[in-house]
Amino acid sequence: MKPGIFLIGLLTIAILLPLREVSTPNNIEKKVVEMQDADKQMMLFICGDVMTGRGIDQILPHPGNPEIFESYMKDARGYVTIAEKKNGRIKYPVSYPYIWGDALKEFDRTKPDLKIINLETSITTNNSYWPEKGIQYRMHPKNIECLSVVENLYCSLGNNHILDWSYKGLAQTINILDKAEIEYAGAGIDFKAANQPAIIEIEGKGRIVVLSYGMPSSGIFLSWAAQKNRPGVNLLKDLSEAGIREIKTLVESVKQPGDVVVFSLHWGGNWGYEIHSDEMEFVHSLIDSAQIDVFHGHSSHHFKAIEVYNNKLILYGCGDFLNDYEGIGGKESYRSELALMYFANVDPKTGNLLKLEITPMEIRNFRVNEVSTSDLLWVKDRLNRECIRYNSSVSQQNNRLLFNW
Repeated sequence: MKPGIFLIGLLTIAILLPLREVSTPNNIEKKVVEMQDADKQMMLFICGDVMTGRGIDQILPHPGNPEIFESYMKDARGYVTIAEKKNGRIKYPVSYPYIWGDALKEFDRTKPDLKIINLETSITTNNSYWPEKGIQYRMHPKNIECLSVVENLYCSLGNNHILDWSYKGLAQTINILDKAEIEYAGAGIDFKAANQPAIIEIEGKGRIVVLSYGMPSSGIFLSWAAQKNRPGVNLLKDLSEAGIREIKTLVESVKQPGDVVVFSLHWGGNWGYEIHSDEMEFVHSLIDSAQIDVFHGHSSHHFKAIEVYNNKLILYGCGDFLNDYEGIGGKESYRSELALMYFANVDPKTGNLLKLEITPMEIRNFRVNEVSTSDLLWVKDRLNRECIRYNSSVSQQNNRLLFNW
């Protein structure tokens, strides 16, 4: 053989070898997904806290009364000033789609059947705040279009900001969401309404049932709990077996064959990656005995670990997705400005997770933006650190991450 031909052969092998697909468990799973009828899979978009009130409300077309009663700040416009000092001028008023930024391109690409967020703001013109509440979020009702621009949206309301502006604020929030035909659960005019799951029919695929609860560990006052004759939050007081039994009974009363059941819970503190054993056991019990298919955890300002247990998706803490915290110092090591878009393919026949794709974003200028390559790699490394205990990991696919289990 001539030396030139031999060298060309070696180069050809060197080029082709990296292209050979390795039969890892995730590749096998991916092939299974591709073989199934994609039209029958449920595609869920899931994220953490969306806080369209306070500073963000002030850059929208109809800013509400900026007066707030916080020890740190008395005017919501102050949060705009802090953000602009950090990342430059925001040319407001902005359009309603502005705040979603590059997330809209991801929605167009993936076309989720339902987009699940935790809405942490009161939508109200009420000026009477909850006296013991040190931080107050509200958005003017005329700015509801910033939520309406996102199709197929569901909002969890069982959190520690939905009653910032008292019962009148909650009542107006519910009224505005109803008029905008935006699905929600987790708070209501009484316990029956607050405890009622949202049931969303997905044409040609089945139903998605979403239960929304909040816990005192996230900062929800016990006095916010909805009662028979009092508005409030759908409060889960603890992680007891009694609570699991009540949830099981509720699921059994609404679940039909082919339903995908999502349990959305506002729990825990704002900072820290630890998942306590009682928290993990609680979620596992929800899956084992209460027929929960997807666990949607939120409250932490940063993302936390992901687990797949008995083929069911567990997001222990999704982190903030949109807020007005830009320029506020402290806890920088958590990189809470990095927000994650979770896209989960679920089999409606079993509720099992088929695929989970994650698109990291950055909150900047009160907007969701694409991340740099270095930030993408930071997210990848941090997720791998936190998920190793669950025998799972993430791998990079272009500017996104694929979850492997």
